[in-house]
Amino acid sequence: MLVKTFAAAVRGVDAQTITIEVNTGGALGTTADKPGYFIVGLPDSAVREGQQRTEAALKNSGLRLPRFKTIINLAPADVRKEGSAFDLPITIGMLAGTGVIPEDRLDQFFIMGELSLDGSLRPIKGALPIAIQARKEKFRGFILPKANAREAAIVADLEVYGVETLNEAIDVLAGADTIKPMQVNAREEFAANLDNYDVDFSDVRGQENIKRALELAAAGGHNVILIGPPGAGKTMLARRLPTILPPLTLHEALETTKIHSVAGVLAGSALVTTRPFRAPHHTISDVALVGGGSDPMPGEISVAHNGVLFLDELPEFKRTVLEVMRQPMEERRVTISRAKVSVDYPASFMLVASMNPCPCGYYNHPDKECVCGPGVVKRYVSKISGPLLDRIDLHVEVTPVSYDELTTTERPKMTSAEIRQRVLRARDIQARRFKDLPDVHCNAQMPSRMVREVCALENAGIMLLKTAMERLQLSARAYDRILKVARTAADLAGSADIRIEDLSEAIHYRSLDREGWAG
Repeated sequence: MLVKTFAAAVRGVDAQTITIEVNTGGALGTTADKPGYFIVGLPDSAVREGQQRTEAALKNSGLRLPRFKTIINLAPADVRKEGSAFDLPITIGMLAGTGVIPEDRLDQFFIMGELSLDGSLRPIKGALPIAIQARKEKFRGFILPKANAREAAIVADLEVYGVETLNEAIDVLAGADTIKPMQVNAREEFAANLDNYDVDFSDVRGQENIKRALELAAAGGHNVILIGPPGAGKTMLARRLPTILPPLTLHEALETTKIHSVAGVLAGSALVTTRPFRAPHHTISDVALVGGGSDPMPGEISVAHNGVLFLDELPEFKRTVLEVMRQPMEERRVTISRAKVSVDYPASFMLVASMNPCPCGYYNHPDKECVCGPGVVKRYVSKISGPLLDRIDLHVEVTPVSYDELTTTERPKMTSAEIRQRVLRARDIQARRFKDLPDVHCNAQMPSRMVREVCALENAGIMLLKTAMERLQLSARAYDRILKVARTAADLAGSADIRIEDLSEAIHYRSLDREGWAG
């Protein structure tokens, strides 16, 4: 007897329908306690090991398969099937193929789930893109572990059944009404949890110049590096940057949720409604940062899509790790290529990095003496390559907060909400400016061909920038970065033209380019 169940394999951030064909017939000749089967269609070891999980789960669920030879084909056969989420659809197919359960409703559902030995179901990765694929293929519903149900249920026009055990999945297929479809209104979920941050810029004492720099970064989507001694507040400031970025749109929230779903970092929430903030440790590998592996998965730069990637102690990261970021930072996408598969992951993020000015941390400190020897400071800073620094628009020197500022009882004047309003006004100007460029949303993403047009300077500005370029020996990329930052400063001021003070501020934020800065 031949029956079919339907599942999906995730490639990149999208899913592909997999048809599971189960053919039973002919005595197997094994012991009665051990039903066996042959599985073909490029399964990996996790899929093959499902045989043992299926056997134990059936027995502990009070079910038993007749002794038939069973051949299972995962079609299309030239697509590699990876992971344990195929346990449930394969088991359901075997039960239907041997007549234990009816098969008349199998063609109405996508089925996914990893079986435990007791018959319960464990969560899977990629539930949201699989649900989107199920709706696209016009399936009636999606049966999956209960832990993933809210995530999948944000897809409209699809009945999502979250089940906890194999027997509950069988009940759904039998038409029992004991388990109801999960109901989640994506727009209501999005509105209810939008921008639910637990930090605010009003928590930060002093550091008004740093707040200004981060406001400038948020307004133009610029990458930024914070340079200062230990305890100056670099991490505290960086963690508050998402609170002043424009709110996620529903489209951005769905796109971000898909990536988090595939990466397995969704943590049970139905929808990502705040901009991601990712802070990987400096021991991270290049594969973990940009994505890849034998079974390609999104890296930290993709999980930070539409949000902030924070690299603390930037010089401590391996140079090879930092260099692989350069191309994704420009293209806002990373392509992982293998012999038989190539997948794309979005990677449009704001890079925020921090570093000490020297190994001991006290170079240029107002009160403490640096103990680093001659040339040590310069070698430390040179761990960050020139091409990577060129891609960071703002180099911001962070000084320690004074005791008086730290102990004052006066509340800081600026809250995240107030800063965000100024950022939104500047972004609105940029949205009108780039309305004919669908892939450009802020000044940092402005293509080079537009820089001369949008960032035109008067004669005084041209002379100032020429002097800065010659004295600091800046690259052509740094030239464009300065103009883009100056344009953002003008947008924040509501100025149609780039003023001298806007250009001066942008040049000021190239501190690591200054000759002699590090010794």
